[in-house]
Amino acid sequence: MNWQLFGLTFLTVFLAEIGDKSQLAAIALSGSSSSPRAVFFGSVSALILTSLLGVIIGASMSQFLPGRILKALVAIGMMLMALKLLWVSSGDELS
Repeated sequence: MNWQLFGLTFLTVFLAEIGDKSQLAAIALSGSSSSPRAVFFGSVSALILTSLLGVIIGASMSQFLPGRILKALVAIGMMLMALKLLWVSSGDELS
């Protein structure tokens, strides 16, 4: 196993998830439930499944696209989502 890649992936996903909507949902669900353990295992299972889907999709797309193009497409997608969020946020302030 490539431990450097493992560490980089862990750190990237960990930092991306801090304050994310999924973490806020887990906080809200665990605060209003009588079984925080069930909320923990449910949220961990969901994160594992979404990560697995991302890895499978990324690995299959890398068969058709070079890594550099795949990274560029992901970067463009992230920029478009950020611009959309900024556009919607600035429109809310004007009204």
